[in-house]
Amino acid sequence: MNKYILWILVLLLVLLIAFFLFFFTGKKASAENITWGVNFSPKQANDLGLDPKETFLSIINDLKADHIKIAIHWDLIEKQQNIFDMEDFDFYMGEAEKKGVNVILAIGVKTPRWPEYHVPLWATYLSKDEQQNEILEMLAFVVNRYKDSPNLIAWQVENEPFFNYGKAPWKDGSFIKKEIDVVKNIDNKHDIIVTDSGEMSFWFRVAKLGDIVGITIYTKVWSDPIKDDFYYPFPAVFYGKKADLIRLLFNKNVWCLELQAEPWGKNLIQHSDLKNMLESMSLERFKYNIEYAKSTGLNTFYFWGAEWWYYMKEKYNEPSFFDEAKKIWN
Repeated sequence: MNKYILWILVLLLVLLIAFFLFFFTGKKASAENITWGVNFSPKQANDLGLDPKETFLSIINDLKADHIKIAIHWDLIEKQQNIFDMEDFDFYMGEAEKKGVNVILAIGVKTPRWPEYHVPLWATYLSKDEQQNEILEMLAFVVNRYKDSPNLIAWQVENEPFFNYGKAPWKDGSFIKKEIDVVKNIDNKHDIIVTDSGEMSFWFRVAKLGDIVGITIYTKVWSDPIKDDFYYPFPAVFYGKKADLIRLLFNKNVWCLELQAEPWGKNLIQHSDLKNMLESMSLERFKYNIEYAKSTGLNTFYFWGAEWWYYMKEKYNEPSFFDEAKKIWN
């Protein structure tokens, strides 16, 4: 074997070992003060056969969650071109303000919850450039409406814009910068969060764009290729070490804006039975994910699944997840 090739192989092996030792070993101490929040999507609540407003009120009144991220889906607020219906979101923001709940608003064409890209029917017939112009106009409208809300703490612009999940109408890595510029030009008082997959990225690209890096933490997902559950092999310290790197290189904080707390099975929740849901997300795994999150060393977590907790309580008379989550805020 050529000695130069041998030296290259040795160097690669050393780098691989160094990578493993840095990201996969050691422990992080839990943050002294952890902020816990929840995600809320009125579309998800509706898909589960729930009343979105009742679900939201239960989350802030019964669960007493004091931080919430609300997804403003484009196809819900502009069903007809240039006609915006913000009545429901005005309700959510008003009720949150009454209870002193801090709010992150997720805006854009790709917002949390399936099918990821929430494009109004009328906009599907537009060209890419026309559609992008409409998105920028929609963002400007929403930001102008809520920028002075006293309980607004940040904007999330798009949801994992560089992660290939969902059926994208087009691909344009530069568009997110245009969206952020629109938001910043209207509201320079609130931070911009840009999110990325916690497991499948090192978050460098989003760290260059946002004031805060938002990530996901999932431990068990359904894998179509293997037709079975897949357990991510990452120790909790993996997320903490990557967050350390982001702080070192970009001086940005990292928040977990999706902490898995609902089933991820073969089918969407509304098409799953109780047995399959509990096999995918048991109460034991729910508790495990909370402790796992603490072990990352991060200090901000927003649960992914509050609508499902309420769904389990109301539809299946199974309040254990809702009651367990109550302990976070009570």
